[in-house]
Amino acid sequence: MIRNLLLVGIGGFTGSVLRYVTYLLIDKKFTSNFLVSTMTVNVIGSLILGIIIGFSLKGNLNEQTKLLLAVGFCGSFTTFSTFAFENFNLLQQRETLTSLLYIGMSVILGLIAVYVGLLIAKSIG
Repeated sequence: MIRNLLLVGIGGFTGSVLRYVTYLLIDKKFTSNFLVSTMTVNVIGSLILGIIIGFSLKGNLNEQTKLLLAVGFCGSFTTFSTFAFENFNLLQQRETLTSLLYIGMSVILGLIAVYVGLLIAKSIG
């Protein structure tokens, strides 16, 4: 039990740090639009989770590795709460079209990324 908690914690620490680095690289260097970094981490996280689940379905990952990567890393790297808050702000600012595009693109690209991740896992090994 303690070992599993530590694995989730290590994965969570790593995911949250990389999420912040992504924010610094994308928002501070290339654009001032926070939506871009949130969508980026959510799509990349979906791809990684697809790969993890694909390997898991093939029996190539043990339970501890899934806890570290899927629960810990992906759970903290991706961010639904920020996604929801950004859309709330867009709607308050009467940016309905932007909000709908952001929601649609995030969901569609996330689903595509999971599918691609599963394909990658299937093709490897």
